[in-house]
Amino acid sequence: MKDNSKPKAKGPIIVTMGLALFATQFGAGNLIFPPFLGQQTGSNWLVGFLGFFIMDVGLAALAIYSVVANREGTVDGVTNKIGTIPGKVFVSIILLLLGPIICIPRTSATTYEMGIKGLLPGVPLWVFSLATAILALNPSGVVDVIGKFLTPLLLLVMVILIILGIVNPIGAPIGTKDLVPFQTGIVNGYQTLDGIGGVTVTIILIVAAKKYGFTDKKDVKQLVAGADIISTVLLGLVYGGLTFLGASTTSDSHFAGLAQAPLLIAITNRLLGGWGVIALAIIILLACLTTSIGLSSVIGDYFAGLSNGKVSYRTVILVTIGFSFFMSNLGLDKIIALAAPILSAFYPPLIVLVIFAVLDKWITSKYVGGVAAYTAFATSLLSVLNGFGLPFGFVGDLPFTKLALGWVVPALVGAVVGGIYSATRKDELKLSN
Repeated sequence: MKDNSKPKAKGPIIVTMGLALFATQFGAGNLIFPPFLGQQTGSNWLVGFLGFFIMDVGLAALAIYSVVANREGTVDGVTNKIGTIPGKVFVSIILLLLGPIICIPRTSATTYEMGIKGLLPGVPLWVFSLATAILALNPSGVVDVIGKFLTPLLLLVMVILIILGIVNPIGAPIGTKDLVPFQTGIVNGYQTLDGIGGVTVTIILIVAAKKYGFTDKKDVKQLVAGADIISTVLLGLVYGGLTFLGASTTSDSHFAGLAQAPLLIAITNRLLGGWGVIALAIIILLACLTTSIGLSSVIGDYFAGLSNGKVSYRTVILVTIGFSFFMSNLGLDKIIALAAPILSAFYPPLIVLVIFAVLDKWITSKYVGGVAAYTAFATSLLSVLNGFGLPFGFVGDLPFTKLALGWVVPALVGAVVGGIYSATRKDELKLSN
């Protein structure tokens, strides 16, 4: 029987989903890291931005597509190559990183430093956490309204800021200290959490597609892919503009030594004046609040479901917000410093899993991607430990280490080993057939 409830026009739905995806991905880190990257790389900002784009926008786009591209068309289809239970543990770790450990605390700290602190200096940080908890526990239409109108407002302010910075630049980008621009871009791309969050955020898109009446796997894949492209283009344009703005400050000593959040505020003040800073602060306040509510809700749903209802949604939310509040009091700079080694360890295996999920139709063996992912994780973990002074200096001699990609060759070796092992497994032969 023909389904008459199925929408005929996919175009408007893809645009709506694309804008929603852009709003979800464009958070605190997306605002503060590109200008800082530009200031770090100066006249080489375009090379630095390329590394940032690949490891942030590119990886996020690939991660989103990998969920609908694998044979199962699910998040489990991406992670189960390392085993069912390890896969769920990996997703849980990602959600914890996106939630109470890094992302929500960073969102709170950014909101406080760029919004509350300037507009309402007498309001303490815990008010933001309290508002997040109340709205996450009792979601209402007002959150949807904020999200619906906030995205174009935020995008409008960013576009005006970038255009003014291009037409009337603060200064000409100059050479900066001795660093590798591409590597610097990759490291900053790690920090935004877009890449590591791409896999889980796809769940929202799939649910939205089904609510629009599309249940066929091919239709869902088309909608998600279209939304992915729209978000990728918008993010790339905004990030590129913000990176250039940061690079234009390198010839002005007034911007020297500023941290991520103060740098963006100083740039906005120079280009738009005091009212521009206030507008930016209000929008960031609402955007970060909506992001925190959304992340808290996703975490609550996931862990409540994972426990089969033994741990309630409300309990998960309260624990998440409580721990996030504790972490946010560390301050933005310390949260960013804490995030760097954690993300450096977990990004490489995620990248491997995403790539093999996209290639799922051609490389059917779970051992190829699984062993490659474990090898990538082991290499990146040793690299992080070496950075803390432990005797694993040999990882510094691996190919592409200067580009923060020292795990690539070990992962390729792992894939070959996994392929050889797979050839001896009867279960793999059945799977390929």
